[in-house]
Amino acid sequence: MAVESTFWELRLYVAGQTPKSVTALNNLKKYCETHLRGQYTIEVIDLLVQPQLAEGDQILAIPTLVRKVPEPIRKIIGDLSNEEKVLVGLDIRPLK
Repeated sequence: MAVESTFWELRLYVAGQTPKSVTALNNLKKYCETHLRGQYTIEVIDLLVQPQLAEGDQILAIPTLVRKVPEPIRKIIGDLSNEEKVLVGLDIRPLK
């Protein structure tokens, strides 16, 4: 049986520790531990600290989650509270 060995590189753009940003990070960590355990990295970029980084990924709203790897790049805006929408948006197939 083949084991899924894709490694996921995720970036979460936030602006400080707002309730929405904190919720988005907590939700993302929960989904990753459930569906991608040991196969992901999460880079949190605070645009209050590094505003120049918004341009590279064309960030227009925050919080925004960007899937860098695997390609193609995908983006999800919001607090990531809808697990099904996040999994579909990132093209993560729930573990059976």
